[in-house]
Amino acid sequence: MKEKIEKLKLLTNSFDENFNEYKNSKYDEANTRVDFIDKFFEILDWDVRNDQNYAESYREVVREDKVVIEGKPKAPDYSFRIGGTRKFFLEAKKPSVNIKEEIEPAFQIRRYGYTAKLPLSILTDFEEFAIYDTRIKPVKNDKASVARVFYCTYKEYEKSFDFIYNTFSKEAILKGSFDKYIIENKTKKGTSEVDKEFLLLIEEWRDSLAKNLAIRNLKLDIYSLNSAVQIIIDRIIFLRIAEDRNIESYGTLRDSIKKPNVYHELNKLFINANKKYNSGLFQEEDWIKNLVIDDKILQNIIKYLYYPDSPYELSVLPIQILGNIYEQFLGKTIRLTSAHQAKIEKKDDVLKAGGVYYTPQHIVDYIVRNTVGEKIKNLDLYEHPILSILDPSCGSGSFLVGVYSYLLEKYLESYTDSKRFEKSIKNGLIYQISNNTFRLSIQVKQQILLKHIYGVDIDNQAVEVTKLSLLLKLMEDENSESAEKLFKHSQLKLLPDLNKNIKCGNSLIDSDFYTDKDISLFSDEELRKVNTFDWEKEFPEIFRSGGFDCVIGNPPWISAWTENNVIRNYLTNKFKLLHGHWDTYLAFLEKSLQLINKKGIQSFILPTSLTTEKYASSLRKYLIESKILDKICEFGTVRVFENVSRKVIILIIKNDKINDKLTIVDYNKQKEKERTIKLSDFLKNDNYLFNTDSSSSKVKLKQKIESNSYKIGNIFYLNYGAQVSSKIKGKFKQDYLLSTEKKGNAKKCLKGDSIKRYRIIYNELWLDYQKEIMYGPRSEEFFESDKIIINKISDNNFNLQATYDTEKYYCDQRLICLVKYAKLENSTIRTQSKNFTIIPTECHELYFLAFINSKLLSFYFKNFIATKNLQGNYSDVLPKMIRGLPIFLPELNKTKDKEHHDTLLRLSESMLDTQKKIQETENTALLNNFNKKVEILENQINQIIYKLYQLDEDEIEVIENEN
Repeated sequence: MKEKIEKLKLLTNSFDENFNEYKNSKYDEANTRVDFIDKFFEILDWDVRNDQNYAESYREVVREDKVVIEGKPKAPDYSFRIGGTRKFFLEAKKPSVNIKEEIEPAFQIRRYGYTAKLPLSILTDFEEFAIYDTRIKPVKNDKASVARVFYCTYKEYEKSFDFIYNTFSKEAILKGSFDKYIIENKTKKGTSEVDKEFLLLIEEWRDSLAKNLAIRNLKLDIYSLNSAVQIIIDRIIFLRIAEDRNIESYGTLRDSIKKPNVYHELNKLFINANKKYNSGLFQEEDWIKNLVIDDKILQNIIKYLYYPDSPYELSVLPIQILGNIYEQFLGKTIRLTSAHQAKIEKKDDVLKAGGVYYTPQHIVDYIVRNTVGEKIKNLDLYEHPILSILDPSCGSGSFLVGVYSYLLEKYLESYTDSKRFEKSIKNGLIYQISNNTFRLSIQVKQQILLKHIYGVDIDNQAVEVTKLSLLLKLMEDENSESAEKLFKHSQLKLLPDLNKNIKCGNSLIDSDFYTDKDISLFSDEELRKVNTFDWEKEFPEIFRSGGFDCVIGNPPWISAWTENNVIRNYLTNKFKLLHGHWDTYLAFLEKSLQLINKKGIQSFILPTSLTTEKYASSLRKYLIESKILDKICEFGTVRVFENVSRKVIILIIKNDKINDKLTIVDYNKQKEKERTIKLSDFLKNDNYLFNTDSSSSKVKLKQKIESNSYKIGNIFYLNYGAQVSSKIKGKFKQDYLLSTEKKGNAKKCLKGDSIKRYRIIYNELWLDYQKEIMYGPRSEEFFESDKIIINKISDNNFNLQATYDTEKYYCDQRLICLVKYAKLENSTIRTQSKNFTIIPTECHELYFLAFINSKLLSFYFKNFIATKNLQGNYSDVLPKMIRGLPIFLPELNKTKDKEHHDTLLRLSESMLDTQKKIQETENTALLNNFNKKVEILENQINQIIYKLYQLDEDEIEVIENEN
């Protein structure tokens, strides 16, 4: 470190000695970079000049060739990278610029960092050094100090060197100090993510365009309306990105909105773009060209895409982030009302699936590396071998863009290999852009795309977005110079037509769907929804060679019971491995096995239910017996999808695998641990459960818990509360018999949101208990007994929410009441099930309450019973679920059992009392004390329950990790 500080002193002294000369406006930015900024970052261990001769995709520092248009720089001066991944940008200025006060330079670097989704970026002229938090959305009138997290002058470099080095040096990034700094400053006010903000923007465009098109074009049907909005947005985004990459003249779109009849002017641009690109994106169609759109709508859209109104710098927007934005965007659709007005709603499939889940980039990279990476190990890419990769539910194209990026990188490595380099240059396969930096020619990039990348999706809008994403990836490093060379020396257009590669259709339904049906009875809308797809007709060349080499992706996870009966029956009959309450991901998995060739590889990211659920047992058996399952990648407690707690795995299947070995990968972003087990061991398990080490520990723990338990249904009668609606015609509505006023013989009543863990929140509701007119009224004894009450939905971490009632509250149908059988001996309530033998016990209800709210039962419920609700991140709780929960029943004549019972009873009483005090107090100090007491009580309850089951440390750790 001492040597680095000495070098830094020499640099700062040199600047100080000639300060006036450097501050002169004639001393330009290029000299500042060479004389000072490059040397400063070399002190921070960065290979600024690529002296190590790394390939373009792996060089540490990318120095952009600045293009200035209207005085506006079009790319950040430096991009600092590790392993090809951007970590931060640096924007350089000449010393005559006032970094501390001037608004424009700060806005500029913040736009770059924000759009590229980088957390930090640097602005410097060497005299001054400023760090910005680029998670904070930039606004054009922000002062230069907004979002600035650090500032110093060159005179303070030595004093601040430890901080700068420990955050921005290459070593600091490799050791994780940079990421640690980011995490520690994550909660800064105003931080937002570019994908979420840009999504809001294009959703606003869709809303305004759809409403205007519906009003001005009354003959437009719903299908055409959706298509028109998508096409217009795609064309505008494409052309605007092309401008920022200098393939189109900067400001062309903006100029089009200065004239009257904006859409007419835009169509001129679209026609020219069609001639230039010929990709299908700008294909001329009269119905699109003749649409009527008000000028103001288009002016508002296009204006916000330009500096200084726009916070986005599209030249640095990663295609993966655009894909994430579009994935969410595609989750909604436009509906038309009877008055031909547009309304935006969630798509049916999204509602069924409970949301849109974009696959994180590191998961895409892992799957691509383990499938495509495996296939090309023994291939000579210089010979452009036959290689076909498919995503059968491609969505916005994230997996296909991942494949394309990977192949571009590997092809460039092959062509710049010392043996092939001269030949590659001579044949125009690569070209040089700077010292030791080469790129693939656009012809090669087109060939890679057309020969290797294939996708299918049932949603036509998704298909168009996939094409757009791939085309933008192809254009990523292109500019006006490369485009000019192409047009001068070739008949090729800049972009290829992807219609033969990316297709719209239902991957699971062939045209044989209509074999026993009268197709004339199907409406156009019904035909569009089914959208049959015949694979061998659509991809004849692929199937002449036996099928695809790789099938990858993230297929939909949707219950079969959300499909209509006709489609569900068709799929059940078509696929041999679908049984019971199957999920569509199983159908996709079986279909993909039919689509790969004899040496093909298949990999999907899937829910862990595949490894344990009975409905997947036939598929598990097939994978075991055929020995084609090569890897299962597990994530432990790592949450893969944002805001989704459902656990996932990655399966890797190799058709030419013949051994019994299965590799289990414990995965996180930093490292992967591998171990092997025998596939055939799974044949011994009931329903062929995939008991890998981590899942096995859960299954074994489940078995241990169950072997020492009775079921709650053995001890309690339980059912929903009263249905508070009326049988009287016209009165059947939710809460009809509930009121905030007491009338006659009304009863105090609780509803769903009244029950939390150990807590009752009475909302002053009264139930007009008229048994003769109520649906499902339940008997009075059921409510007027001391009882446990459980909320009909879990909390957001899939934990049960239960409390105890001695106040004789009545409950509505959103709550489940548990009453001991002994208290209902004289009741008319029917026996709930022949499956549950009544077991008399003297154990108090509070003992059972402690169990229901414990970590052990939360673990059991979450892993083996809970089902994610379609509307949110929680589970519905049904009486049949509660009846099957395991409970340790102590023998009260045994001293230890009696002690544990009595202790749990006391702890439960204390929990109820403490929660009541929390509700009643407003004193912050008291609240803190009560909350600490709740934590201690929870821990003591859990420890006793672990003792009752004689769990060892490893078993306890499994439960604790889950919570």
